[in-house]
Amino acid sequence: MNAKALYKKKALRDRRKLRIKSKLVGDALRPRVSVFRSNRYFYAQAIDDVKQSTITHIDGRKMGFKNTQEDAKKLGALFAEELKKAGIERAVYDRNGYLYHGVVAAFAESLRENGIVL
Repeated sequence: MNAKALYKKKALRDRRKLRIKSKLVGDALRPRVSVFRSNRYFYAQAIDDVKQSTITHIDGRKMGFKNTQEDAKKLGALFAEELKKAGIERAVYDRNGYLYHGVVAAFAESLRENGIVL
């Protein structure tokens, strides 16, 4: 991809991100689960927007997981356990401007399968 195409791709994601973020708010009982994916790794964190603090997070790079659907499902199961340890059963899913398919969708489905209501 050339520089102009990359700029347009990032600009479109930023617009989607702002549109989504304007509608989502997380609190202590129902935090916002925000995801980030790079070309190699996948990250997620549960955020309390009222206190502006991170409740818990998971780092796929440190755990040795890549940015694949199978690894996203494993990360979702581990992250659901972390949320349950923190006393969280419900959350708001913030896909952070990414389209809901592939790794992003696999992570969300894994959270749901492991008892987190999104």
